[in-house]
Amino acid sequence: MARHLVRRLAQSVVVVVGVVVVSFLVARAVPGDAAVSATGARASASELAAARERLGLDQPLLVQLGRYLGNLVTGDLGTSLHTRQPVASDLGNALPASLELVGAAMLLAVLIGIPLGVLAARWRPGPVDVTVRVGSVLAVSAPVFLLALVLQLVFATRLGWFPTAGEYARSLDSSSPLTVWTDITAVDALITGNWPMLGSVLHHLALPALALAAYPTGVIAQMTRAALVEEGAQDHARMERALGFGRMAVLVRFSLRAASAPVLQLVALVFAYALVNSFLVESVFNWPGLGSYTATAISSVDTPAIAGVTLTVALVYVVLNLAVDLAQTALDPRVRLT
Repeated sequence: MARHLVRRLAQSVVVVVGVVVVSFLVARAVPGDAAVSATGARASASELAAARERLGLDQPLLVQLGRYLGNLVTGDLGTSLHTRQPVASDLGNALPASLELVGAAMLLAVLIGIPLGVLAARWRPGPVDVTVRVGSVLAVSAPVFLLALVLQLVFATRLGWFPTAGEYARSLDSSSPLTVWTDITAVDALITGNWPMLGSVLHHLALPALALAAYPTGVIAQMTRAALVEEGAQDHARMERALGFGRMAVLVRFSLRAASAPVLQLVALVFAYALVNSFLVESVFNWPGLGSYTATAISSVDTPAIAGVTLTVALVYVVLNLAVDLAQTALDPRVRLT
């Protein structure tokens, strides 16, 4: 187990270093001049030259990369050209809200997708199986921003069942102020027993989380069904049925654990995908996360912020993938041998 952990950690470090290099190069390749973003469009030639020297843009690309890597070792992601604040500080303020949204969406996806996959595998072929498969395809195919707009239009604007934007009712800042522990509003409200705040957050979270959960739900349902069908054809499943266990009991009690490895790996993949998709959902519902920060960084050619967001998403993916890999190893020791 220890050797497997060391090997996976080494692979993760290589991936992170590769992402750092690529994100740095992509940020430098974004059309526009970072010096102009730092000084303004009306800056003189001497001011632009001074800004390029201050930002290190007058140095060769390899020198800039080396300086960037050296700063990263100390936790310095640079200073945003737009907010004039450290990028690490900006990300620390924006990331918790995005993780809150993505976490809620993934919780919905797992709670809905896995049972749907089990039902489809149990009653295949048949109307239930066909319904789940068609619904999964529709969920995967629907553009997330279009689904977000439809949900907002129908359930917020027309019916008025949910708020149209924001993370919670701002009036609660005075009537039920929140004690911050984790910077994730729903978690802090739950920890401190701030029920009015928790209710408001969940009310605001429902529509954006549902829109973001559509794609992961469809993918997880399809993968769960496929993995259970494959496990159901194994010798152990036939023996369990011969011992008198029903098809549903075999699927839930025996096959589901064996099929959990690919499903867990898929959850890590779609979490990272959902984190990127959340930028679109946040723009529709005015959710205070990474979405607006990233859009502003791109439009203002804020290269430190662009690189910081890219690195953050990559780190989230690597950490989740490592955690899922360790969970797979605990559930199925055969993974260590592969």
